[in-house]
Amino acid sequence: MNAYKKYITIKDPKQLILSDLPFQPGQRVEIIIVPEDNLKEEINKKIEILFDKTQSLPGVQDITEEEITAEIEAYRRGE
Repeated sequence: MNAYKKYITIKDPKQLILSDLPFQPGQRVEIIIVPEDNLKEEINKKIEILFDKTQSLPGVQDITEEEITAEIEAYRRGE
């Protein structure tokens, strides 16, 4: 299946006009309308919330950089 993608901005939600399409007169096409994906922004927001929750856990503020580094190194060694 060949697909043709075109981005437009909705000016009137009651009407959508598509122009300059690469199809022949009489050719049947399937139209699927999907709002533009803001997935990256959503993921960034979720990660920020996760970091805030993680950093607010009891005892997390007491962990030193040296302990974090040692934990990472131990993990990499398979311990």
